[in-house]
Amino acid sequence: MSTAQISYLKGHGTENDFVIVPDPDNAVDLPGPVVALLCDRRAGIGGDGLLHVVRSAAHPEARAVAEQAEWFMDYRNADGSVAEMCGNGVRVFARYLQRAGLAGEGDLAVVTRGGVKRVHIAKEGDITVSMGRALLPAEGVTVTVDGRSWEARNVNMGNPHAVAFVHDLDHAGDLHSVPPFAPASVYPDGVNIEFVADRGPGHVAMRVHERGSGETRSCGTGACAVAVAAARRDGADPAVTGAPATYRVDLPGGTLVITEYPDGGIDMTGPAVIVAEGVIDAAWLETVTG
Repeated sequence: MSTAQISYLKGHGTENDFVIVPDPDNAVDLPGPVVALLCDRRAGIGGDGLLHVVRSAAHPEARAVAEQAEWFMDYRNADGSVAEMCGNGVRVFARYLQRAGLAGEGDLAVVTRGGVKRVHIAKEGDITVSMGRALLPAEGVTVTVDGRSWEARNVNMGNPHAVAFVHDLDHAGDLHSVPPFAPASVYPDGVNIEFVADRGPGHVAMRVHERGSGETRSCGTGACAVAVAAARRDGADPAVTGAPATYRVDLPGGTLVITEYPDGGIDMTGPAVIVAEGVIDAAWLETVTG
């Protein structure tokens, strides 16, 4: 780990919070244990994940698509593991670029491990991310908590989700550990599990266990997966009806609006806020990482 000073910011999207490390030239080494330490809420800065901001041309995973998008969101879970995508993270990533003068109001492309995402920064403040299309693998799982079981729909938004509709969100339990599901072979690399309750027409509420992070206050890809699953359940599949399906999704940290279009494209709209910036103490980091 370099002993040079490392700048950081802290931001959140509907209270899904992130440590942001600007590193245009990909010069900062961020091994998993370091990421986990920075995301630790007692011993570090604290966050549901880390957004490593790198120019696409400077990162081996993004170099091939650098002509499509200048910036790569090298996203890490709070435990230090690498993740494909984070919907709230993309909005916060875009807000950082705007704050740093690297992007303005209007359209922006961001490379993620889940593909190139199109972003729109609106004048009124909300940010919309074109999340791509959902994949709906046929095989689902059964999720069980405290003796109750639900069939969960398999939805892939560039990362895997299992969506279970429940009568009461309290039935999800504490969500600190992974809710048991079977068969485990459906999600060999783990899964984000959403528990969803109806609040009205086109309006649901959810809680989520994010793999590698536990229960979080919000999950953007999870909200998209929930809206897709709800539309199928409600007979509102846009590919069948020919009309967009829009759901308001309430999360513990706020509200996201998800719209799926007849061509399969999905837009997610919500807030993104930068709350602090500073410098990581290099001496401390060197001491705790050895």
